[in-house]
Amino acid sequence: MLKSKASKGKAGSSKQAPSAAATKAAAAAKAAAAEAAKIAKAERAARLAKSGMRILKGKKTRTSVTFKRPDTLKLPRDPKYPRRALPRKPKLDDHQVIKFPLTTESAMKMIEDYNTIVFIVDVRANKPKIKDAISKMYEIQAEKVNTLVRPDGQKKAYVRLTKDHDALDVA
Repeated sequence: MLKSKASKGKAGSSKQAPSAAATKAAAAAKAAAAEAAKIAKAERAARLAKSGMRILKGKKTRTSVTFKRPDTLKLPRDPKYPRRALPRKPKLDDHQVIKFPLTTESAMKMIEDYNTIVFIVDVRANKPKIKDAISKMYEIQAEKVNTLVRPDGQKKAYVRLTKDHDALDVA
């Protein structure tokens, strides 16, 4: 009886650990199976990319009563020839912006008292264009420009010069 108990204990604990070669072989088989699964997955993805995936979709429910056309591909323009023979000229250059300086008594008083020169300018000219034209033509810096359109339809510009420029010297 004693012997049988001991033999039972030995039999339960006599389970042998697998050898190193067997574990390596099992690991190699597992790695090969994983590699084969990856390859199969890649092949399936390539096949679907080439042929397109066929997914059955249900009918889309409309949430609006108005039908909006879908946005489609808009290619950039690629003209075969220029549509204009010559590029457009600027409508106003510096000599067209400023017509002439005004030399009335009130304009002379503005020159003396406020360091401001008065010009008649083109009606289409705006304040930045007037300021740029004066700086290029007379080589002076304008502090600010005020404009008004006279009753006869001409535009008058009051150009205030910076402190380092004297309006009497320019006029």
